[in-house]
Amino acid sequence: MSAESSDSPLVSPISLADLADSVHTDQQRLQDVINEACDRIELLDLQVRAVLPEAGRRERLLAEAEQLAARYPDRDSRPPLYGVLVGVKDIIAVDGFDTRAGSALPPEAFDMPEAPAITRCREAGALILGKTVTTEFAMREPGSTANPHNLAHTPGGSSSGSAAGLAAGYFPLAFGTQTVGSVLRPAAFCGVVGYKPSHERISRDGVVTYSRSVDHVGMFTADAASMRRAAAVVCDAWDPAAASDIDGDPDAMPTIGVTEGPYLDQATPEGTAAMERALQRMEAAGARVVRFQMFNNIAEIAARHQALIAAEFAEAHAERWPRYAWLYRPWSATHVEEGQRVPPAVAEEARHSRLELRSRLTDLMNEHNLDLLASVPALGAAPLGLGATGEPAMNLPWTHSGLPAVSLPAGTNEAGLPLGIQLAARFEQDERLLAWAERL
Repeated sequence: MSAESSDSPLVSPISLADLADSVHTDQQRLQDVINEACDRIELLDLQVRAVLPEAGRRERLLAEAEQLAARYPDRDSRPPLYGVLVGVKDIIAVDGFDTRAGSALPPEAFDMPEAPAITRCREAGALILGKTVTTEFAMREPGSTANPHNLAHTPGGSSSGSAAGLAAGYFPLAFGTQTVGSVLRPAAFCGVVGYKPSHERISRDGVVTYSRSVDHVGMFTADAASMRRAAAVVCDAWDPAAASDIDGDPDAMPTIGVTEGPYLDQATPEGTAAMERALQRMEAAGARVVRFQMFNNIAEIAARHQALIAAEFAEAHAERWPRYAWLYRPWSATHVEEGQRVPPAVAEEARHSRLELRSRLTDLMNEHNLDLLASVPALGAAPLGLGATGEPAMNLPWTHSGLPAVSLPAGTNEAGLPLGIQLAARFEQDERLLAWAERL
């Protein structure tokens, strides 16, 4: 397998904000955007393997573009995502596409109405390029996707195809999901922006359930400005005025808490060094950094989270498992059996612990007058090999607590593989999180 560095022609992320503006005003023809995306997939995806095959993809998209242009002949009436191509993780239902959840199960096992997040994108003028590769059931069994920065390395998971396809320039917006670290980690590995909203700020309807208490629908873009534009369409009750003080003051910079202790100690030296370099640049620009011990009980938090997701995974597969158990890959089958052994009282205690952790984190941010909490989005750069998708430990507390979090690119290691920084905000302060992310 050939190895491509970070300056590889396989890597060419597209800014949603820039593309949407150019297509919106007809500076760039939507037909040209579609042809370029399809050409790129035909040229590169035998190597990256990020999108699921579709016969007649180009013809379908060109026909949909013609219908879209006829619906909005007046440029001033065009919606915010007019002409934006979208990749959708294959555990999310999209009308006109099968859902297989990266598995050998038949699509009727996942039959459900289209996810509201996808419908909102369509209503905002987006076109669905296609489904992206996921690990089986958004769990640990990897798909075939490679990291476009270096094909010998994982792109992360479980939203593997969405992160890799965005980095490869197939589409400027992609949907993923996160139950432990399946948006923020692949975003970091692939050098793009990943956003996990406050729990249920993006509807989980129309999504194959892994763990109902901690599943999050998230997104990938090339930059933070693009993420704000997409979030304003997809998130429930988005309020631009919630960040008006940030947007109205070009000199405003946040106070950032750094989570030292056993949690941060899990990361590799290259991961923490990338975070520190990013923090130094932020401080030089006027941000204030506060350091303190946090998550000294991270092992207990992780154990509760594991018990919860196992129990709820078994619950979610209660009807499929008796019919299709022989089609489940080993990790998934083991996870069902693990979940079946979790006592209901243990699962309920873990479910309640989410709210306790959220409350403690809010108190801590209030105590130190913090705008953001900073950490690393992965232990380090993407590991070598495609047999696993990397360790999600650094994302787990934000998923368990349901706080909104974003992963921003923060340079590369000596081998040219991307590194990142992870920022979290108070629950339901997604607007402020993404405003700060764009500023930083």
